[in-house]
Amino acid sequence: MNTYSNSDLKVFCEDVLVGMGMTKQNSSVVADALIRANLEGVDSHGISRLPIYIKRFLDKRINLNPNLKMDRKTSSVLLVDGDNGLGHVVSYHAILKGIGMTKDSGITAIAVKNSNHFGTASYFCQLACENNLACIGFTNSPPGIAPWGGKNAFFGTNPIAFGFPTKNDQPVIIDLSTSIVARGKIILAAKQGNNIPEGWAIDEHGQPTNDPESALKGSVLPLGGPKGAALALAVEILTGILSGAAFGPHVKNIYDDNETEQANVGHFFILMDIEKFMDLNSFFELIETLLGEMKDIPKIPGTNEIRYPGERRKRDREQRLVEGIQLSANVEEELIKLGKNFNVRFPIPATLEKIQ
Repeated sequence: MNTYSNSDLKVFCEDVLVGMGMTKQNSSVVADALIRANLEGVDSHGISRLPIYIKRFLDKRINLNPNLKMDRKTSSVLLVDGDNGLGHVVSYHAILKGIGMTKDSGITAIAVKNSNHFGTASYFCQLACENNLACIGFTNSPPGIAPWGGKNAFFGTNPIAFGFPTKNDQPVIIDLSTSIVARGKIILAAKQGNNIPEGWAIDEHGQPTNDPESALKGSVLPLGGPKGAALALAVEILTGILSGAAFGPHVKNIYDDNETEQANVGHFFILMDIEKFMDLNSFFELIETLLGEMKDIPKIPGTNEIRYPGERRKRDREQRLVEGIQLSANVEEELIKLGKNFNVRFPIPATLEKIQ
């Protein structure tokens, strides 16, 4: 696979989006979120998603420049109508508004409707942590998980994310889908022509499969069996019911070329101002003690280090900032074609000297 510098890929994303007519600010947000996913090793939610977003902008299934409506119901409740905008843009502005509210109220709940896929939930938790806020984030998604005992996808993979600031540059970031694996990884496997591991999914007949195309027609398996299916239901209630968005099988899939309706994805965020609960430095000291004691417990054979959630992301990011981001031939081909359509030159592969 060819290797590219993160800055070149980010500029490419921005130029394509601006070339379509997206505002400079919003294009920067989307590019930053996509490339950050690549840097942190979450390639399934990185630049490989850009072509489908562009396709849906072109066929008017996603608004390029949405007119967001922010309805502050109380000092700590914010309802957001995303006007069918891309989820990265909608959620970014919702979080910014919520940060200001939380600095006053101490805690804010944000319910978002009429949105779309927003990439990694961790991105928005990281935004909150940069402002010394803790964050819990949820989103629903098109059907991907069958209810426990069913064979047809009904719930989305419905991620749950947590973010807690620390005094260093790496917050505690927990980002997981309620499925055994993010559906995006299966989409990426299908795009790259790779099989998926046994135990990830069932086909449309309810049989185990390692073929990603069959898995996409069937169902991803829930994390922890019935427990994961129960969590998916809880997320569906928060993001689909409480927000007024679509829920379950009514959330539309942007990868379905035969679909014409808006996706109407729902998100839900809870922001907490640490300083309204306790002294910030005391919080940092306590969480450092917690993490330190956790990392110091005796290790099982073959384990060199116990890491807290977020450390792997940081190390991947540090490594890829130096060594670059690798793209598969299929993703590379899609992006080159996309650039030609908008007269934006796709960057040439980078040498190690150029990246550094």
